Formats: sequence, structure tokens, C-alpha cells
Amino acid sequence: MSPDLSVILPRVLIVSRRSLRKNKFVDFVGEYHLDLIVGYGAVPVIVPRVSGVHMLLDSFEPIHGVLLCEGEDIDPSLYEAETSNLSLEELEEIRRIHASDTAIDREKDSIELRLAKLCLERNIPYLGICRGSQVLNVASGGTLYQDIEKEVSKKIQESQRVNHMDYDNYDGHRHVVKVVENTPLHDWFRDSLEEDKMEILVNSYHHQGVNRLAQRFVPMAFAPDGLIEGFYDPDACNPEEGKFIMGLQFHPERMRQDDTDKFDYPGCPRAYQEFVKAVIAYQKKLNSSTTSVPRPLKLDQATERKRKNIIRSFFLARNIYTTGQRMNPSKESELQAGAEFLEAFDLVSLMIILSMQSNTALSLQQENRLKQMGATVRNAGSYIERLKMNEEREDLAKNVMGKMSVEQLSDMLSFYHMMGQICSEVLDRKLNGIVHGIGS
Repeated sequence: MSPDLSVILPRVLIVSRRSLRKNKFVDFVGEYHLDLIVGYGAVPVIVPRVSGVHMLLDSFEPIHGVLLCEGEDIDPSLYEAETSNLSLEELEEIRRIHASDTAIDREKDSIELRLAKLCLERNIPYLGICRGSQVLNVASGGTLYQDIEKEVSKKIQESQRVNHMDYDNYDGHRHVVKVVENTPLHDWFRDSLEEDKMEILVNSYHHQGVNRLAQRFVPMAFAPDGLIEGFYDPDACNPEEGKFIMGLQFHPERMRQDDTDKFDYPGCPRAYQEFVKAVIAYQKKLNSSTTSVPRPLKLDQATERKRKNIIRSFFLARNIYTTGQRMNPSKESELQAGAEFLEAFDLVSLMIILSMQSNTALSLQQENRLKQMGATVRNAGSYIERLKMNEEREDLAKNVMGKMSVEQLSDMLSFYHMMGQICSEVLDRKLNGIVHGIGS
């Protein structure tokens, strides 16, 4: 029996675009994207742009890569559009000229931004083409020009202006971009570049573009008007290790000679080739990892009630610690569940497990905060002296976990997730206080 290739091959999620055909909406994805993904050894999984799908993305797991491509303008409210200073008359003119692009699709925005942020959180390979590059920048904290002609072209010399959208010559239109040295784009198009110019001709189908590039990214190409035409994350760009985060404003998959499938340059399909290479490596890394994503356990009513009491106990302790207020005596009994829990599981072991989960050693400040939290819940200062992490206690923590029941492990899982959140919240407040103190 032949193997099931849908299981063997890695999965690349691609969100469809909605179009009106014969008074009915249809979802579609450009075939060039699909051909290249399949050709290089992955399976495209189309995520339909229908209401509510943004809440169902867990159903598309496992996700080994995400390719986001064309679509309408991103909702300006999702980035700092108020800085554009466009008048109502200018905005109306933009909607009239680019009617097909300015019809905002909020459901598509929600789906794609969730996927982009998921890739950034998990280091899942991501390739953004045209709108997909803009989604990536917005998801990372960057902003966009709402209209290049109004916000860029009118402010520069005529010789520097670029036509980024030619409706009369849609697929044939090209403009120059200058490639930045020592970037992936430079490597892919190296044989087509003249050293003194470092330029290629790219297609262009957009009236918006990157305004402020998110801090994590580095530009790979610029148009003569200064617009960024490509960028990547240098810390997430090693396809052999399953790392690839990149955005291209142009469409390399459509840069083909008239009446033929021959590419304008040999480097045109390289973005897809390297992306799929990263997707394959990411899948192998995921499959070989011994750490599985914990699935929520279904508890009986009594256990669930106990779990909620423990969490309630820790939230009370957090409020006491963060606000510095004295505890209402009537609430004192509610801390008992947390105290009993910590009696069963040494806080030292929990701290070690928390550190192992994040693969990051706890700082002295974090240790001190957790000590104070533990003391608040347990009313036992003896734990302060015992919170020093070492190899012997790591082994002890592993042994303790191996002997725990499903109920105990479930309680602990809830606990260290909550403790991580507490640490993050308190640390943010402290750091903000330090920054404001320096500024004043």
C-alpha cells in the first residue's frame, strides 16, 4: 500500500480571497502559488475566508508553514492610520480609484493577522507576498501608507516617483527596485545583478505599502521613491533549520515572460523554494521533538471545582502582592486551597519546571518575586532560602512529576501558566517604572 502523502508532506496554510461570481461569493487562491508549493514538496491547505474561521484555526493543526498573498487593503484601524493626515476628500478619491482594493475584508484581516502572529510566536515559516507582506509588518507592530501616491509621490521629485499600480498594463507593468547587498534577495538574484546598479525589474499591483517597518525586520529592496519592496527577519532566516520569516511587496511567482511560463529571472522562484525548504525542516524538527504540546484534560466536576479554588487562591495572593493592600479577614480561608497545593508540591520544583518550560533561567528579580508570592500563599518564609536552582533539584523535579497523578499534573499545569503570566505582568510594570524614571 502506498504511503499517505497528506500525512508525510508538510502542510502550508494559504488563506483564500473572496470574489463575486454570478451573484455568489467564491473563494480562490492563485494557481501559481499552489504550483510552486506543490512543486517544491509541500501540501497547500486552503483556509476559506468565511465568517468565524478565525476562531477555528486550531482545527488546521499541524501548521508547518503559512503563505499569505493577495487581497484587499488591511483595515486602517489595525495600525496607526491617523498619522497619514489624509483629508476626507483624498480618502474618497482613493476609494474611487482603487475600488476593488479599498473594500475592506475584516474577516480576512482577522484570519491572516492571527496566523501571522502565530508564526511569529512559534517561529513557523512564513512567506508574505504583496498584501501578505503588509500583514506581516502590521502583525509585528509596523504601519502602512494608506496610499503611496498621496503620501509619498507628492512629496518627492518627479524623477523619483514610481507608478506602483497600472490598471491598463496589469501583468506587464514593471518598475526598478534596488536590491540590498548581503540579503537573501541579493543571493537569489545575484547572477542577474550588475554590481554598479544592483537593480532588477519587478511587477507591481498595489497602492499601499510599508511606512514604518517593524523593528525586527531588515529591508531587502527599495523602489526609487524609497518604498520598501522586500524585508526579512535576519534572526529567522535559516531554511535548513526551519527558519523563514519574509515579506515581498512584488509577485515573483507572476514575473514571467509574455505567453510563456518562463520567469523573468532565474531567481524568481527562489523565495518559494527556500520557504518550502524551511517548511520541510520545520516539520522534521516538530516531529522529532520529544516535547509535545499539552492538550487540555477533561476533569470531573469535583476535580474541576478544586482546580478553580486553587487558581482563585493564587489570584488573591497576586492581588495582595501587587497592590500591597492588607487582606480582608473574610478572604483568609480562600488562601487555604493554594497553601495545601504548595504543601503537596514543593515551590522549588514548580519554579524549576517553569524555567524548563520556557528554556530560560529565572533572573534573581523573578526568583525574588516568586518567593514573595509563595510566602504570601503559604505564609512560610522557609521557602525563600530553598529557591536556588541546580542540577540536583532539576532531577528531583522530574522524579516528582513522574510520580504525580493526572489530577496533580493538571493542577500544576494551571499553576505554572498562571505564575508565568504574573511574572510577565509584574516585570512589565517594573520595567515601565524604570523607563519613566530615566525619562524624568
